[in-house]
Amino acid sequence: MTTGSKTTTVFLTTLCALLLTIVGLVHRWPGWAWVALAVLLIAVPTVAFKIAESRRDSFSVDFERRRTAAPIERWEHRLSSVALPSQWADYDFLFSATVRWCPLDPNGHGPVVNPAGLAVEAVLERARALTELRDPDRVSLVEHELGGALSRMCPDRTEHLQAMAENVTLTLHEHDRERLDKLAQVRKDKAVWEHQRKYEQSKREYLGEDVLKDTGSAVVWWLAKNEDQVEKTVADLGLLAQLASAANDADVPDRLRAFVPQLSDGRADVEDVDGPPTTVEREPTAAEHFEAFLTSMGFPDGDVRRSMLAKQVADVIKTQDRHETAEELLRRLDPPASYRPADDDPPAGEDDAGSEPPPGR
Repeated sequence: MTTGSKTTTVFLTTLCALLLTIVGLVHRWPGWAWVALAVLLIAVPTVAFKIAESRRDSFSVDFERRRTAAPIERWEHRLSSVALPSQWADYDFLFSATVRWCPLDPNGHGPVVNPAGLAVEAVLERARALTELRDPDRVSLVEHELGGALSRMCPDRTEHLQAMAENVTLTLHEHDRERLDKLAQVRKDKAVWEHQRKYEQSKREYLGEDVLKDTGSAVVWWLAKNEDQVEKTVADLGLLAQLASAANDADVPDRLRAFVPQLSDGRADVEDVDGPPTTVEREPTAAEHFEAFLTSMGFPDGDVRRSMLAKQVADVIKTQDRHETAEELLRRLDPPASYRPADDDPPAGEDDAGSEPPPGR
């Protein structure tokens, strides 16, 4: 019992004695009651002190016994660069650690065994169960996993001892490390190439199956990107027609040949090897198409509306740098006042190769 506990006990005993004395005086206790009270006040503190001393003595003995008890003997063995399998064939981890163990029968009554061999076997078995499920390119992560898995004392399969491992390190052969780095780089390059190939394939499908499916789709696509260039789009119809035809490996449709200058040059004489020259009919020009349009709309020759519309269309065409087409349109539909073609004059633009132009042109 400590000094504070003794003081508290004496104080409480004195306080109880005073209270009981007051009660005895008030109630006029007989003589024997005072004797019993005196014995009780002396006996209670004495018994309390004895009980406290006995408990202290037993605790001290137990503590002293534990403090002076012989420590459990432990042994250790160092492992260095032991090959352990990984999840990939032919890529082994190199395992190094300090193996520690303690016998489960310290009295030595069991059979004679080699504890170092049993401890090393137990640690390697636990380490192998983990490494054979891990990728070799995660060697640093597996090292920390092994450090935690082998940090506990566990009995071996014979139950003769408990074993654990400290200072765990895990590495790879240098040539294996280089091969893994090359494989990782190849996988990254392949992934980039696959994304590029899919992007190019998607772009080709978009252009071939959607944008350049036909001339109309090409025109709509071009207008969507150039909403404020309608006139330029009209002027480039021939280019878009050629582009769409080339993308589909087909000829330019007949209705669009007039917009392609290379396909509307006029007649050409072709000399046949086995016969006389033959004349190949040329494609109608833009002016001829417009003239046919006016005729189909009910504007006959001599109608002033023909020349008026021809001038307006020629002015628009000139803004697109198509001066030759504009001049041909004016010659056909709005000729100068000094020249009016006679009934027997051939239409403009239909002269055979080598023929003289009509007077006044």
